[in-house]
Amino acid sequence: MWIVPSAIGGFGNYLVPLMLGARDMAFPKLNAIAFWLNPPAGALLLGSFYFGGSQSGWTAYPPLSLITAHHAQTMWILAVVLVGTSSILGSVNFVITILKMKVPSMKWDQLPLFCWAILATSVLALLSTPVLAAGLVLLLFDLNFGTSFFKPDAGGNVVIYQHLFWFYSHPAVYLMILPIFGIMSEVIPVHARKPIFGYKAIAYSSLAICLVGLFVWVHHMFTSGTPGWMRMFFTISTLIVAVPTGVKIFGWVATLWGGKIRFTSAMLFAIGLLSMFVMGGLSGVTMGTAPFDIHVHDTYYVVGHFHYVLFGGSVFGIYAGIYHWFPKMTGRMLNEFWGRVHFALTFIGTNLTFLPMHELGLQGMPRRVAMYDPQFITLNQICTIGAFVLAASVIPFTINIIWSWIAGQKAGDNPWNALTLEWTTSSPPLIENWEVLPVITHGPYDYGIDNHIVDTTSAVSTNC
Repeated sequence: MWIVPSAIGGFGNYLVPLMLGARDMAFPKLNAIAFWLNPPAGALLLGSFYFGGSQSGWTAYPPLSLITAHHAQTMWILAVVLVGTSSILGSVNFVITILKMKVPSMKWDQLPLFCWAILATSVLALLSTPVLAAGLVLLLFDLNFGTSFFKPDAGGNVVIYQHLFWFYSHPAVYLMILPIFGIMSEVIPVHARKPIFGYKAIAYSSLAICLVGLFVWVHHMFTSGTPGWMRMFFTISTLIVAVPTGVKIFGWVATLWGGKIRFTSAMLFAIGLLSMFVMGGLSGVTMGTAPFDIHVHDTYYVVGHFHYVLFGGSVFGIYAGIYHWFPKMTGRMLNEFWGRVHFALTFIGTNLTFLPMHELGLQGMPRRVAMYDPQFITLNQICTIGAFVLAASVIPFTINIIWSWIAGQKAGDNPWNALTLEWTTSSPPLIENWEVLPVITHGPYDYGIDNHIVDTTSAVSTNC
């Protein structure tokens, strides 16, 4: 309810038309429907707590989901189906917009990397989300209409639900990180003042993640009685999906190498993401191998890994994007001092909260427990201190956003001297982005290494 609407819905809808030279998304009304499905979904999700709450965790595994908090579980299912429907509608819109709405002078090898990332994300959502929706509808029928798709005492199969659930819910991780990879590919070249290294490799690696990411879901089910051949296949596919991600990381590091780096708040969050996502990725590789995964399954090792990828990855990327594009959205600059304070608190809090969880998991502490063995107290207290630091980090960020929006320094149209199309219109943009659609003459990342400031008029002409 936050990362997906922020990264895909928020940044995607705002930036894709601007980066393509389009006046709007291809289907504005469909876009509105996709957005307005989210508030009732959120209300249903929160409202379920007043009916006992979903007692089966975020996975809703049967048979537990079929025997506890009947009304709350029904509300939970409807909420997730609504969010999934929103995702499908939005994905259709993104695919058509990117394929059909870019200005005629923009070649495919000039398409901004953020647009490549959104395209891959949208295709992945279209292929995986309907499978989850199908599984949840069957679960809803078991709950309310007397069917027995997943009731083991009536001939149902609970493992089938796990397959339907994880076929979407592992790609969901890529839905939450691929747009962030796109943000990274936009932020790093601008603030390093250097062309992106390996443009085509980074662009095509997004499509590779989309493809391979559909064939890794069973590594969540290594303890569900999967046969040996299946464990072997999905161990290999899980290790393979790390390769295109490594290509991106190599490209970003190579872009930083030798660049004239400006340590702005956006760049600090991008570098922070790079460091922590590598740590989370390495622990992910370990869990992709069946023998190790069976040992740490359902322990705090999984929680630590997941949050290094999702918080250290997706959330840091969202922050980087906000600091980078806030001047475009509002016409005003965020305060850099408080941005650095925000980064420091977030970076320290993240590592204090989630790093000890790896050790807790290796020592055998299970996740999803309220009471635990006293031997785990010290590390859990460190995690709690880190959580308070993370909570405190939001305070300077919130104040900075509100104050800067009202009385921040005027930004000008292109304060970063960036070369992608969104910076060639006014800040904030006109209602339909441009009075006259732009014409592309150079690539979006052609930064001169020897020049700290680049004249963007050499990259884009506003003459029709």
